Amino acid sequence: MVCLSIEGHQIEAPTNCSILQAFVHAGQTLVEGVGCMGQGVCGSCRVMVRRSGEQEVKTALACETLIEDGMQVAFLDYFTAPARHVYRIEDIGDSWQVLSTISETFPEASHCRHCSGCDRACPKGLDVQRGVNLAVEGKLSASSEVFDECVMCNLCTLACPEHIRPNHLGLFVRRMIAALSLRPADLMRRLQQIESGEMKIDFDAPGAQPPR
Repeated sequence: MVCLSIEGHQIEAPTNCSILQAFVHAGQTLVEGVGCMGQGVCGSCRVMVRRSGEQEVKTALACETLIEDGMQVAFLDYFTAPARHVYRIEDIGDSWQVLSTISETFPEASHCRHCSGCDRACPKGLDVQRGVNLAVEGKLSASSEVFDECVMCNLCTLACPEHIRPNHLGLFVRRMIAALSLRPADLMRRLQQIESGEMKIDFDAPGAQPPR
């Protein structure tokens, strides 16, 4: 068993538990930010973590971070930005308008201070700052690749002094690419498998079930 502190509660849980699984195992009730109980895809279970013997506090996702002895964990509440970026992908006529559309929709993106705060905040280890700069330069494919594993946890937005909201810019870029180009063949095949019932969910896959 591993002993750690989550939200001020001293708990014990099996060594193979994620932070989220350990919280449930200890009998605590999840009322928000429940995550996916597997590999992080939703970003709702963002946490601050301090490991035993370390002074630095780091960001992580509770659903995919394994617990350690002496670990201290605090969940981060969801926050809503004071201003939203409003756009309609359908209004983008063709790729000639991409640069002007990015500039008009995310004007703060060109004000990046190159402080790397977003990179340090990202629990997935993405090169967020580079993704933002690539989008501003109009290199959408390269920018899209940077944000391909983004889970929309908003931690990069919280860390940005220019209020760029990098994850939302990355999502915008990916949406534009999908709208202005052919859809990936593997994605089209997967959607067909889901619609036809061919794709089955494996509940016995690693991480699919919390420990008992």
